[in-house]
Amino acid sequence: MLGAMQDWDLLVTHVIDHAARETPNREIVTHWADGSETRTDWAGIRRDALRMAQALEALGVKKGDRVASLAMNHSRHLVSWYGVAGMGGVLHTINPRLFEDQLEYIANHAEDRVLLYDAAFQPIIDKMKDRWTSIEHYICYDPPTESEATGFEDWIGAQDGDYTWAQVDERDPCMLCYTSGTTGNPKGVLYEHRSTVLHAMAAIQPPAFNFDASSVMLPVVPMFHAASWGLPFAGGMAGIKFVFSAINEPAVLYELMEREGVTDSAGVPTVWLATFQYCDANDKPLPKLRAATIGGSAAPKFMIRRLMEAGIRVQHAWGMTETSPIGTLGGPTWDWDSLTLDQKVDKAAMQGRPVFGVELRTVDLDDPAKVLPRDGEASGALQIRGPWVIRRYFKAEEDALTPDGWFDTGDVAILHPDGTMQITDRTKDVIKSGGEWISSVELENAAAGHPAIAEAAAIGMYHPKWDERPVLFCIRKEGQACTAEDVIDYLKDHVAKWWLPDAVEFVDDIPHTATGKISKKDLRDRFSDYQLPEAEEGGAPASQPTPEPEMATAAPAPATEVQNGDAPAEGDGKKRGVFGRMFGKD
Repeated sequence: MLGAMQDWDLLVTHVIDHAARETPNREIVTHWADGSETRTDWAGIRRDALRMAQALEALGVKKGDRVASLAMNHSRHLVSWYGVAGMGGVLHTINPRLFEDQLEYIANHAEDRVLLYDAAFQPIIDKMKDRWTSIEHYICYDPPTESEATGFEDWIGAQDGDYTWAQVDERDPCMLCYTSGTTGNPKGVLYEHRSTVLHAMAAIQPPAFNFDASSVMLPVVPMFHAASWGLPFAGGMAGIKFVFSAINEPAVLYELMEREGVTDSAGVPTVWLATFQYCDANDKPLPKLRAATIGGSAAPKFMIRRLMEAGIRVQHAWGMTETSPIGTLGGPTWDWDSLTLDQKVDKAAMQGRPVFGVELRTVDLDDPAKVLPRDGEASGALQIRGPWVIRRYFKAEEDALTPDGWFDTGDVAILHPDGTMQITDRTKDVIKSGGEWISSVELENAAAGHPAIAEAAAIGMYHPKWDERPVLFCIRKEGQACTAEDVIDYLKDHVAKWWLPDAVEFVDDIPHTATGKISKKDLRDRFSDYQLPEAEEGGAPASQPTPEPEMATAAPAPATEVQNGDAPAEGDGKKRGVFGRMFGKD
């Protein structure tokens, strides 16, 4: 026997129809790269999306065809999210920060037929045009100048908008996004209408973004990255006001937040660091936000504390391209009001709890068949499943799941009894020393709390006795001075004694991926000839725990200065090991 309710497919077009019908006049503000601003609303977004769907069909684009975008955050890009899906197409958001070989691969692998782009990326278009074999049409979001590309407004302006959304199934695809591909070619994640709508419904709930009609969101996370954390669809579903900026300069973002009454913003930790620096340099208070969502990489506690002290709810988030991307979000727990500030900071520094629709588990790093307890202590490989989690990569022949249906995230995590998930590392970055695991992420975040350190990255180096030992690479803040000994002394109060790095190296820069995360692979490649000073005779380096009853207390080896990415000079007379194992998966 079947139920007796109406059939109503979960379609992206239902989202924009709802937004235009229920909150038609809620503003969508765009600050453009040239400093100009435009204002539209949800009714205007739907009207333009209908005209765009017509325009795509006029170009011969068919259901299931891929339409690419190479653009920042603005209202015309938002129109594309709905217009492409509305005619049955698949929007492929391209990350302009990828390397040329990656840009070539993903556009050709996706078989994109149309490319919509910002004029700021014209140099990329000029370089790649001959290498993109499937793209037939180029549409520039900005008014055309010297480029031969068609201007977006002129292109959709030729249509009357008298259009009915294409008939599609909720299981049909609507978006395509590729991973950053730090090793090998990037992999495509093909989102469907159903998964996207379910994801948006989860995103607007109080445990997640907590949107309502009064919310004003300025997303700094770009639309080209990880489906912009699902914000364009969640925002439409809740009918919020969007404030977009095509440039991410702190002064511009701050002024927009203040003038437009922004209540929510979302970005990676470097966004908030830049905001701190701007406010400090200009003697300004932090923006008057209700909530700051931080994702992409772990936020250090000093950042969380400063935001909380300004009265801002900190939502630490975790997810990935393969999870649409929301996996967990860190809203207040049931006992939040009874916690001290220190306890709140500790809680918010974790990655939050799964929203309904997401299931998590951890398995033993050495025995993946062993599921670990949710006791707040056991650390293992994090796996996930749910209706908006990937089953198979685009054009792959096999599912990307474990035999019992879980997706292995590549992260190492602890699950707490209250449901809170705490990322401790990536499986490829965790450091195994003397049979014990050291979290490179926790070590980095602890070091970043030092007042003179702007950024830190920890990787494991081969050690003849302990297998691996951590080495910490640091960038000093401009105008600040500190030594390796200063960093080690600071860390003694923040991490276990045997986690203390065997060396601290000061560098001019730390490599990052196209999505802004620290690239441990590139760091390892850069220092592939680096050799770790061996521990002093008779002691364990940095107090590595030993089978003996007492901890050894040998001091860490002195650090050497590293400038411009060069490996430290040898010649100190110490016996040295060689670099440890290399890791693969992004």
